Amino acid sequence: MKKEVPRALTIAGSDSGGGAGVQADLKTFTALGVFGMSVITSLTAQNTQSVLGIKDIPADFVKLQIDAVVKDIGVDAAKTGMLSNEEIILAVTEKIEEYGINKLVVDPVMRSKSGAPLLKSEAEKALKQRLLPLAFIVTPNLPEATALSELEINTVEDMKEAARRIKSLGPRYVLVKGGHLRGSEEAIDILYDGKEFYEFKAPRIETKNTHGTGCTYSAAICAALAKGFDVVEAIKEAKTYVTEAIRTSFNLGSGYGPLNHFWILEKQ
Repeated sequence: MKKEVPRALTIAGSDSGGGAGVQADLKTFTALGVFGMSVITSLTAQNTQSVLGIKDIPADFVKLQIDAVVKDIGVDAAKTGMLSNEEIILAVTEKIEEYGINKLVVDPVMRSKSGAPLLKSEAEKALKQRLLPLAFIVTPNLPEATALSELEINTVEDMKEAARRIKSLGPRYVLVKGGHLRGSEEAIDILYDGKEFYEFKAPRIETKNTHGTGCTYSAAICAALAKGFDVVEAIKEAKTYVTEAIRTSFNLGSGYGPLNHFWILEKQ
């Protein structure tokens, strides 16, 4: 008998250290029972300490990768990660529109965990004007939400106002992640649908091993959407998954260690 397997596509950069980017996305897809496919947008030479170099993939080849995957295998949900320049962003938006990929999770990656810039400043306009209007859900952390909303964020109410401003850029849903919020004993994320706000809370875990958290969270949302979950249930599932992946993270290298993407398989 033929088994129908949910199909999820990550369009993102490669992390040679294996903790973030496409590598984290594919690990997440696998752990959550989704068939993962990838379109590489940039190559990075990085480890747990820093990003040593970046080589962007030509935009035409990014488009060719999307063509190859969608025309043959198909896509139930997709996510974007590192899209470092305007040409790549425009290439991705062209193909998202061409193939009518509606379940699109946009993780607006701007900097690495070590602080290295992963989005060129001139590309931010293309991200706002071309990609965000195509997003089913956009998942900025607080620094990214600050850049997109042009609002300093210090409280949960600030997170809500930032979500309102980002929603005006066109995405269907906005999830502002509060992991960087100071003074809170919980990691609080705010979802906004244009009318209502929803809060997702989890205990704050004190660890330096958080490399790839944003990639993993957005990939888990993408996997749940590919399975047919609605947006609130998808975020609940993803929040549980990423929280436990952080809690069971491990020391690897001498910088920010990776999450434990396969905790769920170990538990089973």
